[in-house]
Amino acid sequence: MALPNIFDKQVADSLLIRIQKLTMDTKPLWGKMQVGQMLAHANVTYGYVYEPELYKPTPALLKIILKLFVKKTVVDETPYKKNSQTGPDFKINDDKIFKKERDRLVGFVLKTQALGADHFEGKRSHSFGKLTATEWNNMFYKHIDHHLRQFGM
Repeated sequence: MALPNIFDKQVADSLLIRIQKLTMDTKPLWGKMQVGQMLAHANVTYGYVYEPELYKPTPALLKIILKLFVKKTVVDETPYKKNSQTGPDFKINDDKIFKKERDRLVGFVLKTQALGADHFEGKRSHSFGKLTATEWNNMFYKHIDHHLRQFGM
């Protein structure tokens, strides 16, 4: 089962509609994050690509471990389970400004769609090395979709 293609304008637009339906008061159906924290958490995947200076490089040994044991879960088409484990950069414990995080995520989705699949083919990821455009798509789409569903969107 192929995931929707985030590089397709209609798919990106459908995600943006779901993101825009969120409000500061939207409550999760599961998990502990508040909506601003969830948006900040979702932004990390894109931050690795568009704001790499905000994150420490992944050490070589850890990168090997991530490739062997985590990569498949992140880039395949299988949906994430509720309350799945996450990496340290993705743990958002402090309060976040809802509108700022929502606007960042909207910008990231728009930029990703505009750059298109060809831009991502063979591009190195922060943690997994080179990925195909399909793997990038799965990672981007699956993560946002998971958390939008978490908040009923």
